[in-house]
Amino acid sequence: MRRLFGYMRGVGWRYAFGVLCTFATATLAMLVPYLLKTGIDAIQAGQYVRLSHIAAAIGGAAILMGVARWFSRFTIFNCGRDIEYEIRKDLFERLMLLGGGFYERLRTGDLMSRMINDLSAVRMMAGMGVLSIADTPLRYIFALSFMFSMNARLTLATLAPYLVLFAVMKRLTRSLMERSLRVQEGLAEIGSKVQESMTGIHVIKAYCVQEHDAQTFRQLNDEFNQQGLALARLRGSMMPLVRSTVATAVMIVLIYGGTLVQRNAVTLGELIAFIGYVGQLAWPTTSLGWMISIYQRGKAAMRRLEEIYDAALPASLPALNGELEIAGQVEWENVSFSYFPRLGADTNGQPYALREINVKVEAGTKLAIVGRTGAGKTTMIKLLTRLLEPTGGRVLIDGRDVREIPLNELRRVIGVVPQEANLFSQTIAYNVAFGRIDAGRGEILDAVRVAGLDGDLAAMPRGLETVVGERGMSLSGGQKQRVTIARALIYDAPVLVLDDALASVDTETERMVLENLTEGVRGRTTIVVSHRASTVRDADQIVVLDGGRVAECGTHAELMAAGGIYAELFRRQLLEEELAAY
Repeated sequence: MRRLFGYMRGVGWRYAFGVLCTFATATLAMLVPYLLKTGIDAIQAGQYVRLSHIAAAIGGAAILMGVARWFSRFTIFNCGRDIEYEIRKDLFERLMLLGGGFYERLRTGDLMSRMINDLSAVRMMAGMGVLSIADTPLRYIFALSFMFSMNARLTLATLAPYLVLFAVMKRLTRSLMERSLRVQEGLAEIGSKVQESMTGIHVIKAYCVQEHDAQTFRQLNDEFNQQGLALARLRGSMMPLVRSTVATAVMIVLIYGGTLVQRNAVTLGELIAFIGYVGQLAWPTTSLGWMISIYQRGKAAMRRLEEIYDAALPASLPALNGELEIAGQVEWENVSFSYFPRLGADTNGQPYALREINVKVEAGTKLAIVGRTGAGKTTMIKLLTRLLEPTGGRVLIDGRDVREIPLNELRRVIGVVPQEANLFSQTIAYNVAFGRIDAGRGEILDAVRVAGLDGDLAAMPRGLETVVGERGMSLSGGQKQRVTIARALIYDAPVLVLDDALASVDTETERMVLENLTEGVRGRTTIVVSHRASTVRDADQIVVLDGGRVAECGTHAELMAAGGIYAELFRRQLLEEELAAY
């Protein structure tokens, strides 16, 4: 909650003005019953001229109270909105900085729920909650001051039901907090499920598991419904409890106050004023349970948002003076990596993903990394871009450990085309120029041509302005991969990495794209990861991984002459291509 108070301090003067207006509203509201008492007493005394002045004062107080109320609500509610805006902005910026481990732990739907539903609960607490917290004590203080000044015994008798109410509310507060947290977590579960189902709707339909998926959602929905009903029952019990308290207080005033009027202990005007003050306390008392609910929901929501704020950021380094100048030499120096470093090496059946890798790529040359599925090819690339940190050894760029380079600077000099293409629900032009939003149309067209997408583009309804749909659903797998290649080309980084980026296209198309790339990336260090040995024969150096180790290294001719794993893969894939041609 201290972080929320920090945001509130940023709009402190506006809160102060809003509370001042709330103070004026409460003062004027509490003045009306007292004026009503004075008016009744004037009627009994036959002072009708004075009565007209009192009536005018009541009308003026009502008008001023309306104006002050408008300013108080407008100011404080806007503070809540502005705090919501600032928190959402800061959270999104935080999400952009967090590493892959955080996103492996929290699902997309859960994060969306926190950014929308939890933030709304915080906004309510910072807006309506603050207004209620400022308004309720003021009304109680003013009302009780007037009531005690008229008759202390009647005031104490009237307050008895309220003391019972406060004791009950205190017991309900903890349950309200726990149930609010369960409801918000349940909403996050539903959001995650809907997001996953919509993203994988083609897979769900392809395997005819719609009913199973719907049943899973029904179970989540039923659990959420039960949690919501439990919270609603608790919250619903508060309002009747409060209303009963107010009604009991009015009854006490009428019964006990009536006897005091008969004994001339209080005047009729004072009795009517007491009823007026009990009525004035009805809303603050009614809102008490609601205020507690808002506070508890906001507190639970802020606790969930704190998980994002408190998540550890990747180790950062001071920004470099000027841009990082990179020639493009890349080296894996005695690199080992395990996804289970705490278990130690080769324990519990969990071997190293990479073991003692020594590979050096000279600037401006082309390296190909081939191997069977699971050999460690993608892991090598993730170590280069620091999506993973090596368990042992170093990864170097121009002789400098990548861990000594700020992440932003490192990733500016490495353009990566991942195996799984990720496109945004925008136009092809937007997706291609995503890394360089200032790129001209000519540059975009050149990148599209080198990526081998120009033929497909001609058949699309609006060319570069064709909207690809969510995650590129309107494009084929091969088209999506070529869009990401064009994106990396226009990024114009000195090191280009293609991580099995053409796995979804046929061998002939892959060979054509790679031939285009040979000319398009001339002068840049290019690292091509592929499970197809037949498409990397023109590389200056080919590294063959097997079981996390470098099994072979050399040119295409050298590896074919050696007759090892590469030669076997190459001949097998040639045979598969020949069989597919028939």
